[in-house]
Amino acid sequence: MPAQTKGNGKKSSSSLSISEQEYKKVAKKHEPARPIWANCIKAFFVGGFICVIGQAIQEAFMAGFDMTSKEAASPTVAVMILISVILTCLGVYDKMAQWAGAGTAVPVTGFANSMCSAALEHRAEGLVLGVGANMFKLAGSVIVFGVVAAFVVGIVYAFLGFGGGHL
Repeated sequence: MPAQTKGNGKKSSSSLSISEQEYKKVAKKHEPARPIWANCIKAFFVGGFICVIGQAIQEAFMAGFDMTSKEAASPTVAVMILISVILTCLGVYDKMAQWAGAGTAVPVTGFANSMCSAALEHRAEGLVLGVGANMFKLAGSVIVFGVVAAFVVGIVYAFLGFGGGHL
C-alpha cells in the first residue's frame, strides 16, 4: 500500500500499522527464552528451604516448650508469618521471590508476603481506606476459594461418612 500524504506533505501513520497477528509473530520472535528447568529447580529448593526453616522452628518449639507436633504447629505458623512480614518490610522477601519464583509463593509465607506488600503499598492512603481496603485485594481470592473448597470437602466427607459421625 503506498504511503498516504496529508496536506502538509508528511506521511500518515496508517501506513505503519500492522495486524495483531503480525505483531504477535514479531513479538514472539524477539521474546527471550525462559529457562524453565532452572526456574523449577530454584523454586523447588527455595520452597524446600522455607519448609526446612519451618520444620526447625517447630522442632525448637517441641524441644524448648515440651509441646507435641500438633501443639507446636500454630506457633510455628505464626513465627513463619512474622518472619515473612519482616523480610517483606525490609525488601528482602520480594528480591528472593523475584529470583526463586513460585518457590516463595507456595508456603504460608507467600500468603503473608502478598498481604503485607499490599498493605505497604497503600499505607499512604490511611489505615482504613488504604491498608484495610486494599490489603485483601490479592489475598482475598485465596481466602474465598479456600473457604469454598473447605465447605465442599466438608460436605463430601459428611455424606461419605468420614465426618466424625455428627450426621
